[in-house]
Amino acid sequence: MTETFPGFDGAPLALHRLGPEVGEGRPVILLHGLFSSAEVNWLKFGTAAQLAAAGFACLMPDLRAHGMSAAPHDPAAYPPDVLVRDLEALIAHFGLADYDLVGFSLGSRTSARAVIAGAQPRRLVLAGMGLEGLAGWARRQQFFRDMLDRFGTIRPGDPAYLSQQFLKSMGTDPAAARLLLGTMEDTPPEALSAITMPTLVLCGDKDDDNGSADRLAAALPDARRAVIPGTHMSSVTEAAFGAELVSFLTA
Repeated sequence: MTETFPGFDGAPLALHRLGPEVGEGRPVILLHGLFSSAEVNWLKFGTAAQLAAAGFACLMPDLRAHGMSAAPHDPAAYPPDVLVRDLEALIAHFGLADYDLVGFSLGSRTSARAVIAGAQPRRLVLAGMGLEGLAGWARRQQFFRDMLDRFGTIRPGDPAYLSQQFLKSMGTDPAAARLLLGTMEDTPPEALSAITMPTLVLCGDKDDDNGSADRLAAALPDARRAVIPGTHMSSVTEAAFGAELVSFLTA
């Protein structure tokens, strides 16, 4: 089922739902990766279906400027940490007081910053993320800014080519994506001490796109590390991805 909810500023954001209704099943919010969507990260390869079968009420927004959600071109629609503010709006929309939070890549960055800002999920999953992806995001961000500035002109062999092609395949609005990138800041390692709930750091065995998952797990007060097969792009296609989520969230 797909519906909309109002973002922090009232912008219509798409929300995909699977499993029992909130109140009948345990709510779990799943936040997808950069330039992706809930459909690609959570639905297409069966991850949400595994969670729904385990009794979870899956709430899967398309983040602002992604998927079926609004992609405004007004800079006022992109204040600092806008994705955190939209997540807070989703939590308030459902009146959630007891829920779990799962992120992949950009979704993990958003989830970590939301918890630091005061969100209190029972359990947290940071997938496709390493310490440098939080603390050294500014360097990674510049790569994507350069890709967006040259969007449509990048040729095979260029390091940014695959990112350009993925953006095209997803139908992401480059102008909106460029505005969104400007809302994200580095997260100092010392700030991670605020993430006190049980946390799973989950990455593919060939995924170092966002730095070291081992160092991220070591920097968190109550984290465990899990490894599944795959690269940054392929790990979300593995059945093991959903299996690890179910195991952690039902423990």
